[in-house]
Amino acid sequence: MKENVKKGMILGFIGIVCFSLTLPATSIAVPYFGATIVGLGRTVIAAIIVGIIFIIKKEKLPNKKQMKSIGIVAIGAVLAFPLLTTFAMKSLPVSHGAIELALLPLATAGFAMWRGGERLSKRYWIASIIGTITVIFYAVYLGLGQLQKGDIALIIAVLILGLSYAEGGKLSKELGSWQVIAWAILIGAPFFVIPVGLSISIDMLQAPIEAWISLLYLAIVSQFLAYVAWYGGMSLGGIARVGQMQYLQPFLMIGFSVLFLGESITWLTIVLAIVIVMCVIIGKNTPVTKKETHYNNRVLHEKG
Repeated sequence: MKENVKKGMILGFIGIVCFSLTLPATSIAVPYFGATIVGLGRTVIAAIIVGIIFIIKKEKLPNKKQMKSIGIVAIGAVLAFPLLTTFAMKSLPVSHGAIELALLPLATAGFAMWRGGERLSKRYWIASIIGTITVIFYAVYLGLGQLQKGDIALIIAVLILGLSYAEGGKLSKELGSWQVIAWAILIGAPFFVIPVGLSISIDMLQAPIEAWISLLYLAIVSQFLAYVAWYGGMSLGGIARVGQMQYLQPFLMIGFSVLFLGESITWLTIVLAIVIVMCVIIGKNTPVTKKETHYNNRVLHEKG
């Protein structure tokens, strides 16, 4: 059991590192390719790769119940999140958007209780509340108390993606982590072909190499491989526990934005990063039980 949790945390961390480059890559790609290509085109590219893998492996179709869950994952991870973050990155700096996305652990935990049947201890919620207050404080500090359209888009993205994460983590246990996101990509891609095709222009060929690399990163890593690691981690280590790793994401994003975009970093960022890391450590070690297990233990106790 402990070995599975350890593997789950490692996979979760790999996923978070990959996700942390999403906003910087989006910020680089959007000026050259536009919101439609960056937000939806990444799925079309990923679908081509997934389709080839499915043909080689001769994957079987999921059942009806699994397809419903895959639909929820597709709406969140394939459609809503790429579009909303792409829209937000038109007006917000990466450092600002990164902090707001740090609310994902709390959203994921809430949906984990609803969809995954997980029971979380008080220690987990205390760590989550401290982490959430920290990132909200930082968001207000960066935005000088103002809420922009991009902020609203990111908050909606957090809620939708939190449900998608919980649903995907739950389904990965029976279907497999890479199959979950792969099927979600294949379901979503056909709806995107026409708008993506209409948005293609000859001027895009003049985009610099870093813009092309960013677009390919979004399609291959952010849209597919990162989810494989993430859902695999949640299926092994628990949706809520591994979800705590997301508190590291804003600071990794900020680090990458400094490295690739030249954005500045302040002493406050470093101090808050330490607070967030402590919340992750506390949340990582907190006990997580299933509702069914809790119920069975209560019945056994009453019989005894």
